[in-house]
Amino acid sequence: MRELLLMIHPTTGVFAILAALWVFIEALNASASNRARLLWGSVLTAVLMTATLITGGYWYVVYYAADKAIILKSAWPFAHSIIMETKEHLFFATLILSVLLPIIVRGNDLVANRGARILVYVTASLIILSSLAFEGAGAVISMAVRVGLLN
Repeated sequence: MRELLLMIHPTTGVFAILAALWVFIEALNASASNRARLLWGSVLTAVLMTATLITGGYWYVVYYAADKAIILKSAWPFAHSIIMETKEHLFFATLILSVLLPIIVRGNDLVANRGARILVYVTASLIILSSLAFEGAGAVISMAVRVGLLN
């Protein structure tokens, strides 16, 4: 189960990034014909980010204590004390942005409202950039466990 969660968690995160990118691109070409795709992409972003939270949160509560002990005794203790602590606190901002994205898309006419379109661009961009940073942070944390096991 542990390895399955460690695969599902970043995979749902990457799919959430792709969904947010989809929304960004659809918003660049906002028209009456792609309104439904914009809404579906934004809802998919929120659902996938929620799935990322659930799988990552379950893994953190059930399995991370053993990894944390390994990391803290390794040559890379910063992977927990800085990287994981930052990741677990800042993720909620990305989750909130993901939940707000479908609200912004559904509640505004993106074709006529330039300000709403810019809000979608900024929100989707923040989701994409922060999620990419979280993916990198997860790689550092995973490597820190390997470094600890090699010592």
